[in-house]
Amino acid sequence: VQLVESGGGLVQPGGSLRLSCAASGFTFSSYVMRWHRQAPGKERELVATISSATGSIIYADSVKGRFTISRDNAKNTVYLQMNSLKPEDTAVYYCNARRNPWSPDYWGQGTQVTVSS
Repeated sequence: VQLVESGGGLVQPGGSLRLSCAASGFTFSSYVMRWHRQAPGKERELVATISSATGSIIYADSVKGRFTISRDNAKNTVYLQMNSLKPEDTAVYYCNARRNPWSPDYWGQGTQVTVSS
């Protein structure tokens, strides 16, 4: 099982980034996919969730209206489009896959997002 995030970087406040998470080694379409983030000195925070079957989506209040999660099951990839970025969005962003609450979950290595002028 492998999850590989990409797309992080340095961006000015108000800018945009699109993160990607390429999955392999499991049946991607059957897994709930999530993006989490962790800022220095803070606990890991759930940012967005997209379900497997219906594609239903949930966002943290802190990113609602600015971030968009999506998935392409044909490409085994989940995305996080981040617009109107703020300095408080600075964190390492992690991709997570879990089939159901009783199964093990998988994590990527993370990608750094820094929002600064």
